[in-house]
Amino acid sequence: MHVTDPIADYLTRIRNAQMAGHRIVEIPASRLKMAITEILYDQGYVLKYTVEEKNDSNKQGLIKIALKYDPVSKRPVIKEIVRVSRPGLRKFAGSGDIPRIINGLGIMIVSTSKGVMTDKKARELNVGGELLCYVY
Repeated sequence: MHVTDPIADYLTRIRNAQMAGHRIVEIPASRLKMAITEILYDQGYVLKYTVEEKNDSNKQGLIKIALKYDPVSKRPVIKEIVRVSRPGLRKFAGSGDIPRIINGLGIMIVSTSKGVMTDKKARELNVGGELLCYVY
């Protein structure tokens, strides 16, 4: 299946799985998606993840993400996950112009010349780039 915006598809799969109450979501793999998944894991938004390599039945590889829920209320840890830059309208920002999400409580994921990273790390390294999505 050909997808015009693979990052939006990735975020939508996570959103839909959470709304349905699934524990695990499977997403076709790419290096950018793996980098975003690593950031979500490091920041505590997902429980864990595994990457299945390419094989005969699976041409692209799979990322399996174990979603994280609040143990008491059973609500997802990710309240909102939104695509910012899209194929029809790319959004770029310099290191000083990267927006803070909920005054620093959420994260903006930025694709920079030094790799995919959070807004805090991008400001620290003084690099700007494409604003991929934000999460809180």
